[in-house]
Order: sequence, then structure tokens, then C-alpha cells
Amino acid sequence: MSGTETPPFFDLHTHGFVRIATSTPKVRTADVEYNAQGIVEQARMADVQNVDLLLYPELSLSSYALDDLHLQSALLDAVEAQVEAIIDASRTLSPVLVFGAPLRRNGRIYNCALVVGHGELLGVVPKSYLPNYREYYEKRWFAHGRECIGLTIGCGDHEVPFGTDLTFGASDLPGFVFGIEICEDFWAPNPPGIMAALAGATILLNPSASNITIGKSDERHLLSRASSSRQVCAYAYSASGHGESTTDLAWDGQGMIYELGDLLVESVRFDLDPELCITDVDTQRILSERMRMQTFNDAAEAAGRPEDWYRRIVFKHRPRGGDKGLQRPIRRFPFVPNRADKLDEDCYEAFNIQVDALMRRIDATDPKCLVIGISGGLDSTHALIVAAKAMDRLGRPRTDIRGYTLPGFATSDGTKANAWRLMEAFGIAAEEIDIRPTATTMLENIGHAFADGHPVYDTTFENVQAGLRTDYLFRLAGQHGGWVIGTGDLSELALGWCTYGVGDHMSHYGVNSGVPKTLIQYLIGWTTRTKQFDDGVEQVLGDILDTEISPELVPAGEDGEIQSTQSIIGPYELNDFFLHHIIRWGQKPSHVAFLAWHAWKDAEQGLWPIGFPEDAKNEYELAIIAKWLRNFLKRFFGFSQFKRSALPNGPKVSAGGSLSPRGDWRAPSDAVADIWLAELDAALPRDDG
Repeated sequence: MSGTETPPFFDLHTHGFVRIATSTPKVRTADVEYNAQGIVEQARMADVQNVDLLLYPELSLSSYALDDLHLQSALLDAVEAQVEAIIDASRTLSPVLVFGAPLRRNGRIYNCALVVGHGELLGVVPKSYLPNYREYYEKRWFAHGRECIGLTIGCGDHEVPFGTDLTFGASDLPGFVFGIEICEDFWAPNPPGIMAALAGATILLNPSASNITIGKSDERHLLSRASSSRQVCAYAYSASGHGESTTDLAWDGQGMIYELGDLLVESVRFDLDPELCITDVDTQRILSERMRMQTFNDAAEAAGRPEDWYRRIVFKHRPRGGDKGLQRPIRRFPFVPNRADKLDEDCYEAFNIQVDALMRRIDATDPKCLVIGISGGLDSTHALIVAAKAMDRLGRPRTDIRGYTLPGFATSDGTKANAWRLMEAFGIAAEEIDIRPTATTMLENIGHAFADGHPVYDTTFENVQAGLRTDYLFRLAGQHGGWVIGTGDLSELALGWCTYGVGDHMSHYGVNSGVPKTLIQYLIGWTTRTKQFDDGVEQVLGDILDTEISPELVPAGEDGEIQSTQSIIGPYELNDFFLHHIIRWGQKPSHVAFLAWHAWKDAEQGLWPIGFPEDAKNEYELAIIAKWLRNFLKRFFGFSQFKRSALPNGPKVSAGGSLSPRGDWRAPSDAVADIWLAELDAALPRDDG
């Protein structure tokens, strides 16, 4: 590699991304040459921005609101002439263009989507469903294309594939496969895009006219989102805008692109100027979800395997290499609710999944009490919050929760004080048991060097404390006729950061087992912001959120620095990012690293959770991301599965997944992490300096 070449890692195409844009070009009613110029102008602008696929509105070449002018031969001749002009202009442009035009075939006129790329008319797809109600009269002018299968159509000197049985795929960019349905098609009960998706299209395009009325924008969003979710694809929609005839209708030029139900980008509506709405679609994510979701593949079989009879029009895309950035919203905290209009609702839902699950377990077992170890840290705090709310809703006194703080050799005064403040604020039955004498006895019995006064703080030293805490809690539960609430969270289970059989690993019911650390932090903050409890509780919760995350099993060093979990296993905000993309989407480590780099390289750019504190907004360079990702891969795939295979019951909370062997994740305990590490190392740019 020369010193001027950009490593493939930084190219979005390396990772299966396709840059898509919707366009609202300039248009003038029945002025075909003017409209063609507008299409080409937008194509050139898209080319500068490295767009791969550009979608225009329905009948954008002729304009849509023409009424009986569609039947004029002069206009139809002009359309064919300007199609040739667009083809010629496309020879040096990167984007594949999909635009609307009326075309004649065998004495009929069809409302068509034309696909043009690199100086070639690749194919033509006719509209299947023609609206002919209220303000629409399309059957007056057009023939429907529902039965157009296996045909060709002439346009000028070109004879190209024509029909609703077409998909288009790049031979040199795996995953870049698209199908087309036109406007009314996705208002139909059986949209033709379904078959295109079942035939293998990862991207569906909808060139639409769709005049605007009050509330119609919401309906388009509903249908686009549903289509992208049900068809397991990306869905791009482009509606006609300013310049169409307003004789009886109005137009807003709405463009939007969804992927698997997520809105990636939306245009500015009612804009007077031409507009490109650009985003990068993750085709690897789409294909991964299809592999995982057998319902999609069963549907393809039930539909007669459309991949066997659909015509795939293959083209060579020749994408430009290099670092073109990534135009796509990436959530730094994928487990944390981020919808501004539904933030409270989403947090309420996450919190009450845990509360309701715990209530059901209490109903089923009727314990005299719940036993929980309170450390003054995040996990036990959140578990106590859930338990307190469950008791409140069941009408039971909070004194039926028995909280124990169990200080060991490294417990700080601050966390112990927070534990006591927390228990007192919630009004539960609270006690303290110092485990140091018993731990010392055990260390003496096994001949550990610490018992002889040597500062040996190894895993055995740590696990003696973790084990004793669990032993006390289980014995206390038996003594008082109750059971133990687990506090360990999803992030710790992913990293194996728990002591097998005891500590954060074992309990009678693990309320936090489906909740990652970053979500626990956010939910605790949410309970204070929404006044779920009284002011005394809110104060101590705020102090706990400000405390360094630590297992507090090793005494502070001579400099007073306490044991820091994140300095050992990495920042939880990165680990949770890795976890989400690996267990939810099955993405390759290099893909995860690419996303993480774009998400975390600049704290001033991108999305942060609503209300996230400014002083906590971190950023990470690629080398640091790669370091902690390697660590995650080793821990997740290499040696911690045996702990996850023996988990107690606990509710799944996030669509991101759980690690229960009875739920989302099943894996052998004796696998190795080699292939994941090798894939990452092979993809990362080398430092030849």
C-alpha cells in the first residue's frame, strides 16, 4: 500500500454500507426538458457526495399532475428523448438513478420507474396499483403492470427488461440489491415490494407523487416504517414537491429512508429548492437479520421462492474507494432510550418490565421477605429500586425487603455510607454484617498468603469475599423465609465479570440480568428526574451515580486509588456498544469497530442520550476502540460462556437481547475467540510507520 492510499477499513463499502439519497428535483409542469435537467443536476450533486443510489419522485421526468396531457404523443416522444439525455449524462456519474416517467408499450401507457446507471438503461418497472378514487384518475391514462412478467420494453433505441419481476444488484458490492414499487403500490394490502424483498432485495424504493393533505405525512411514515420492518429491508420514499401543478392539489416533497423500522433521515418538507436527503444503509445488518429471522425465509418459501423466478438485473457499480465518512445516525448508547417524544414512556416501560417480572415471581412463591445485598453501587441500587416499586404496587410494606451491607477488606467509607443512606431512605429492614473476620478465617484455613500478612490480592482473595457475601445472603433468606434478589447486570454477564456460582452471578431471581450497565445508569437518573420516589431517595441516588464503578475487593493502593472496574475490562459505554452490535445483529468485529469509530471519535458530533451530562461526553480514537474490542471478544467468546449457561431466571428487557441460555443466546462453553480476533486484526489499518 502506498502512503497516499486510504486503508479499506475506512471505506464504508468495505463494511456493506450503501449510500442512498432521495431527491426532490426542480420540476415544471409538462416541461420535460426542464425536468430532465433537474434530474441531471441532482445526479451531479449526488455524485459529488458519493451517493450510490438516487431516487426521484413518481413521473418526475414528465411531472405527475398532467391529467390528459399524459395521452399526448408529443409529450411521450419528448420523454423518450430526454431519457436518452439522462442516460448520456449518467456515464460519468456514480449514482444509479431511479426516476419516474410514462412509457408506451403495445398500445398502452405505463406509469414507470426507470433505472439508469453508468450510461445504461438497466430496466423498467411499471406501477402495479393505479389509484382511481377521490382526487385520483390514473386508470384513465395508464395500464396497470401487475401481470407484466418476463417482458421487455422499447425506449428510443433501447430494448430492456420490463416488468414487476425485476430486482437490480451490483456485482461488485454484495448486499446492494434493490427493488421498486411505485406510490399507491405500498398503500395496497399486498404491496409488490414484498415479493421483491423475498426475492432478495435489501433495499426497496418508492418513487411517489402523493399530494399532501393534513396528516398524510404521518401515514407515509407509518407505511414506510412498517414496510422496512416487515420486509426486513431499507425503504426509501420520495414524493413530488414544489413545481408540480397546484390546479387542485398541493405537494410537499417529502423524502425519507427507513432501515428495519428505524428512521435514518428525512427531508425538509415544502422546500422551494431542490433537495437531497442522504444516508448510508447497512446491508450487512439487513442480511444478518434475515438469516436470524426464520419467519422471513419461511415466507419466501411459502411465496414460491421468488428468488428463483425474479429477474436479477446485474450491473457493475464501480464504487469509489477511500474514506467517504458515514452519513448515518449511530447511537453511542444503543440500549438507552433516545426518542425525545417517547423518552419517559420508554424508560417507564424498561423499568416496569423488571418490576412486573419481580411481582409475578413474588406472586408465584409468596416469600415472607426479599433479601438483597446493598453495596452502594449502581447494580444493587437499581435492584433495590425495582424491589421497592414492586412492594409498593403489591401493597406490601417495604420492611419486607431485607437489605444487608456486607463490608469487606476494600469497602470504602463512602460506598458503605451510601448503602446505609439508601436503605434508610427506602425504609427497608437494614442490617450490616462485617465479612472480614469470616473471610480471614477462610483465608487462614486454605493457607492463603494474605492470612500471614502478605499483601496478596489475587482472584482467590477477591472470590472469598464475593462467595461469603452470597453465602450470607442465601442463609439469611432461608432463615427469614425469603429469597435473594440478584443484582448482576447484562454487561457483567457479557464480560464474565462475576464470580461463578456466587457474587453477582447467583441469586434466586436476577432482576438486572437483562439490563446493561449503561441502561441501569440512565434508569436510575430517570427515576430521580420523574420523581418516582421522595426527595431523600433522589439525593442518595444522585450521589451513587457519581461514584466510581468498582467491585471494591482489593484495598486501595498507597496513592489511595481504588480498584476500578473500567480500567480492567474497559469503559462500559464501549462494551455495551460492542455487546449490542454483536449479540443483536451478529456483526463482524471490523464492522463493529467501524461503527464505534464513527460514533465515538468526536464528542462534538453525533447523538447523545437526552439529558446526558456534558462532562461525561467521552471520545475514543480507533486504537483505543480496537484495544477494548479485542478484550471484549476474548472475554465474550473465549471464556465466560460457562457462567452464562448457568444463569438464574430473570426478565429480558431490551430488544438488544439477553444472554440467558433459555432466551436469546445459546453457545458452547468451550469455544475459542480466535476467528473474531483474527477478523478484526486483518481488517484494521496497519501502522506501517
